[in-house]
Amino acid sequence: MRASIKDGIGIFSPQGFLDGNGTEAFLTIEDIQATTKLKVDMVLVSLKKVIFFNRNGLDVFVKMLSKVRLANHSIVGFCDYDKKKYDAIIKFYKDELNFSLFATQEIASLFSCSFKNTNKNILLYSEDKSQRAAMAIELHDNGHNPIIAQSKEIFLEKCSKEDAYDVIIKDTYLGQMGQKIAARITGNAIIYTVSSFLDAEIGNTFNIAYHNNSLNVGFRLFIFDAYKVISMNVHALNFFSKLSSSAAEYNATICFVGMTFEKTPKTFKDNMEDAGILFFEQMDDILKDKKLLDELGASSAATVKNKRALNKLIVTELPSFIQAAVSTIEMMTNAKAIKEAAEINKITIDDKKDKIASSIGFFGDIDGMVILVFPIQIAKKACELLIGEETDDTELILDSLAELANIIGGKLKTLLLDNKIRVDITLPRTYHDLESLLEITQDRKGVQVDLAFDNDKFLFFLTR
Repeated sequence: MRASIKDGIGIFSPQGFLDGNGTEAFLTIEDIQATTKLKVDMVLVSLKKVIFFNRNGLDVFVKMLSKVRLANHSIVGFCDYDKKKYDAIIKFYKDELNFSLFATQEIASLFSCSFKNTNKNILLYSEDKSQRAAMAIELHDNGHNPIIAQSKEIFLEKCSKEDAYDVIIKDTYLGQMGQKIAARITGNAIIYTVSSFLDAEIGNTFNIAYHNNSLNVGFRLFIFDAYKVISMNVHALNFFSKLSSSAAEYNATICFVGMTFEKTPKTFKDNMEDAGILFFEQMDDILKDKKLLDELGASSAATVKNKRALNKLIVTELPSFIQAAVSTIEMMTNAKAIKEAAEINKITIDDKKDKIASSIGFFGDIDGMVILVFPIQIAKKACELLIGEETDDTELILDSLAELANIIGGKLKTLLLDNKIRVDITLPRTYHDLESLLEITQDRKGVQVDLAFDNDKFLFFLTR
C-alpha cells in the first residue's frame, strides 16, 4: 500500500480493522522506504475507511511515521476521523503524542507550505491553550486569518455564524507541543493536583525531575490542589517535608490548598508548617490576592548548589535551539533574523527598557534552560494574534509571551528528537521585570546570541 499524493500531501488510506492482527500487512518495507523519499510537506494516514482501531493497530503506522519524519522532516500524523476516533487517539497516546492530528485533509492542507497565502478566515478552538496559540501562529504564517475562540461557549456561538468563516477547526492537534504536566496560572505559580490517600507511592508518581527543572527555570511558587485528598500517612509527610526543604534552597514556597485534617493527624500539619509549607482553605485566597501572589512567586537570588557548566552535547545542539526560537519569532514578525553577536559568558542585557522575558527548561538526555528576552512590541504582536485585538494589558501580554516560549520549547523538543535526543520541557516562566531574571541567572555562564528582527533586538541565552 503506497502513499498517494494529493495536493502535496502523502496519504496512506488503510481500511477495515486496525487491531495489530495483520495490520503489518498494510505496510511493506518497500512502502516505508518509498514514503521516506517522498518530497512532500506532510505524510498522513487517513482513517476515513477504518472501521475499528486499537493502540496495537495504530502503533504500526506511528512507527512508520516516525521513520518518515526522521528521514525528511515532514509533518506526520493522522487525518479524516470523527470525534470518537480523535478522543481514542488522545487517550491511547496522551503525553507520547509526537505526531499531528487533522480532522480533515482540507484542514491539514492549511498547515502545509504548499498552501501559503490563500488568505482564508479560519475559526479555531482547542481546549489546550498552547495548541490554540501554536495553530494560530502556523496559520498566520501561511497567510491565513485565524480567529481564536477562547472558550467552548464562544466557539459554539461563533459556529452558529459559520458562513462568516471559510474553515472551522476543532479536534485538531499539532504534534510539536510539549506535554502538560502542571497548570500554569497568572503570577508564575505551578499547580499540582493530588487526591485520595497519600502514601509512599507519591514519591514514585510525583515527577521530581520536572519539579527540579521548574525551580531551575525560576518558578518560586508551587501550589498543591489538595481538595480531594482524603488523608496521608507518615511517608507522604516525610516526602512533602523534604520537598519543601529542598525548595528553600531556591527561596521557593510550597502551599497546600483545600487540605482537611479530619482523617489525618493534626500534628502532620504542624510538622509541614515547620518545614515551611503554607496552608490555605481556598485557591482564591492566593490567586485573588495579587499582592500575596506576587510576593510568594517573586524571583529572588538563591545560592544553588552544584552549579553546572554547559557540556559538549548541549553546545553541539545549539543550532537546534536557535532554529526553534528564530523560526517562531520570524513567523510573528514577518522579518528575517540577523545574528549580531554570539559569545559564552554571563547574560548581558545592555538596554532593559521596554523588554520582557521568558525562560523554559528542558530535561532528559540533556538538561538546561533557554532564556528569551523580547522587545515588548514583539510580545504585543503575539498577543494581538492570539486574542484577536490590540491590548496594553500586562498580564495578557505576559501570557502570550509564555505561549510563544511554549511553542519554541515544543519545536525544540521535536528538533532534538530528530537527532535522537529525548527531552521534556517545563512550563515557561515569564518576567516583566528583568532585574528578577538577572537574580535567577546571576552566576550562570551560557551562550548568548544577540539577534535583530528589523529594528527589534532580541536576546537568546542558553544555560544550565
